[in-house]
Amino acid sequence: MIKVLIADDQELIRQSLQIVLNSRKDMTVTDVAADGQEVMRCIRKNKPDVILMDVRMPKMDGVQCTKLIKESHPQIKIIILTTFDDDEYVYNALKYGASGYLLKGVSMEELANAITTVYNGWAMINPDITAKVLRLFSQMAKADYSITVKEKNMDELTKTEWKIIAQVEKGASNREIAAALSLSEGTVRNYLSTILNKLNLRDRTQLAIWAVQNNVRNKVEGRIEETEGAL
Repeated sequence: MIKVLIADDQELIRQSLQIVLNSRKDMTVTDVAADGQEVMRCIRKNKPDVILMDVRMPKMDGVQCTKLIKESHPQIKIIILTTFDDDEYVYNALKYGASGYLLKGVSMEELANAITTVYNGWAMINPDITAKVLRLFSQMAKADYSITVKEKNMDELTKTEWKIIAQVEKGASNREIAAALSLSEGTVRNYLSTILNKLNLRDRTQLAIWAVQNNVRNKVEGRIEETEGAL
C-alpha cells in the first residue's frame, strides 16, 4: 500500500484527488495539506511514501517545502504538480530532489502510474512537457547546477548503456527507448538501474541532467557515424 500525501491550496483539487486515490487498492491518502507548513506537520504525524506537491501555495511554496523534506526525509518521493508557466519553480524543485513533475489536468490513470513509478525509484515527467524539461536541463547545465561522475565509473559503461543514456537525454520514455534500440521495456528498465548504479546517480532526472551537461547524445551519435563509415 503506497501512502500518499496531497498538498494543494485548492480544496476541490485536494478532495478530488483524495477520493480517486483512496478508491485504488494499492494506495491510501494519509493526509491532505493546503500549504507547505501544513505538509511538514503532516509528515511528522504520518510519514508518506509519495507527496503530490502543488508549487504555488501560501506560507511555504512547494519548492521550499521540497527542499526541507529532502534534507530531512530523503526517502520520501515528491511529484510536483505544475502549470506551463512554472519554469522557475520546476527548475528549483528538480534541483532540490523532486522525482518528477506533472501538469495539472493529467488523467487519474496517468497520475496513479506516476505515483507508482516514483515509489519504485524512478523519475516521472509528463510527456506533454518533455521539451520544456530539456530546455530546463540545458539551463541547468549552463548554470551552477553541476553533476559530476568519476571517470572510472564512465569507463564501466557498455555501448548499449551509452545509447540508452543518449535516449534519456532526448527525453525518451522507456517504451520509446525500447523501440529505438530493439529492446523490451523490461530490459530497458534493467539497463537504467545498472547505469544509475555504475554512475552513482540518484535517479533518471540526475542522469538526464548529467547527459545534457556532457553532451552525451552528440558524442554517441558521432561514434555511431564513425563506425558506419568504417564499414
